[in-house]
Amino acid sequence: MSQPIHTELAPQFPLPFSQALRSGDFVYVSGQVGVDPQTRQVAGSTIEEQTAQALRNIETILQAAGLTLDHIVKMNAFLSKYEDFPGYNRTYSEMIKQPFPTRTSIQCGIGDYLVEIDAIAYAPSVRGGHS
Repeated sequence: MSQPIHTELAPQFPLPFSQALRSGDFVYVSGQVGVDPQTRQVAGSTIEEQTAQALRNIETILQAAGLTLDHIVKMNAFLSKYEDFPGYNRTYSEMIKQPFPTRTSIQCGIGDYLVEIDAIAYAPSVRGGHS
């Protein structure tokens, strides 16, 4: 049985989805964009700023589940512009420790946001070691 995970510290949207669901040992985090959790305003105009904020939003949701970014085993990223991939990769590699999770990143239209990222975390261990 899946259990919803919710925190007021992450962005709140009036849309029909859970911030995250725990299903067994896995936590599935819904796509997060680079918005300030309090104002829901886009956090900066660059891919680096929005990537960092989206990852911080994921981190906040994982913390509500008792986990960290190091528990992530799979990430998906959706970028608005192909030319933003270098900046996205740079910020991603600064915030996510090696060994990196598996990842899919694609370019697609996502409105006013430059990036949206979702994640799957595995609760019993962290990448590269055991918790």
